Amino acid sequence: MISKDSFNSASTHVELSCIPEDTTSVERIMLAAQGDLQRLMSSFFARPIFIELVYANGSPRLQPASPEHPITQSRQVHLMCASRIVCTATSNVTITNPEFERLFLDDKYPIGQTFRKMLRHPQFTLLDVQAQVVCGKRELRRTYTLETDGFLCEILEVFPDRDMFIRGEAWFTESKLEVEKSCTVESQDVKPWWLPISKGNTLNWGFGCTYGLEPSPLVYYHDIWFVSLYLLLLYLI
Repeated sequence: MISKDSFNSASTHVELSCIPEDTTSVERIMLAAQGDLQRLMSSFFARPIFIELVYANGSPRLQPASPEHPITQSRQVHLMCASRIVCTATSNVTITNPEFERLFLDDKYPIGQTFRKMLRHPQFTLLDVQAQVVCGKRELRRTYTLETDGFLCEILEVFPDRDMFIRGEAWFTESKLEVEKSCTVESQDVKPWWLPISKGNTLNWGFGCTYGLEPSPLVYYHDIWFVSLYLLLLYLI
C-alpha cells in the first residue's frame, strides 16, 4: 500500500509514497481520489465530465447478488471532457449486495456515483503509480481498489497526457488545433507523381484542359484518353 490516510480530532494527513518524483500537486490530488475522481476533474476543468462506456462483460445474473452468488463484471470507460479523453478506467467489479446490483447494473450508475447513491465511503487502497511516455505524451496511471460491504472494485486508471493538469483550459484548445491540423493534412488532394494532368493545367501539347469539375480519377482518365486520340490523329495525318 502506497497511500496512507490518517486523521484525529485536530488534523488530517494523506501520505503518498513510491510515486514519481515529478508528481505535481494537482496530480497528487487525482492519485488520492477515492471514488470521486469525476467530481475532482470537473472541479479542476470547470466543465462536466461524461462517462462513455467502451465495453462491459458480466457474469450471468441467475439470482440476486449475494456472498454465496456474487456477480462480476469487467468494464472499461472513458472519462470525457470537451470531447477529449481525460482518463481511461478499466475495472473488475464484484457485487454481493442486491442494492448495489440494481444501481450498478440496472440503473447504470458509474462506480463512484454508486458509492454516493448508497451513502457509502469506500475503503481506498492505492496499489501502484507509474509514469511513462506513450506516443510522445507523458502518461500517468494508477492501480487501486475501492471496497465496501457488498461492492469491490479493482481499477486501473490511465491519464493520457499529464500536460492537461498543467495547461488546463489551454490543453483543450491546443488539442483541438492539433486535431484540426491533422484533418487538414489528411484531406489534401495529393496527385500521384505519374499523373501530371489535373484540373486547370495546360497540357504540353498546347491546349487547355479545364472542366470545372472536382479532380477525380474519371477526369484524369478522360484527359489521358483525349490526348491518346489526339496523338493518333496526328499520326494518321
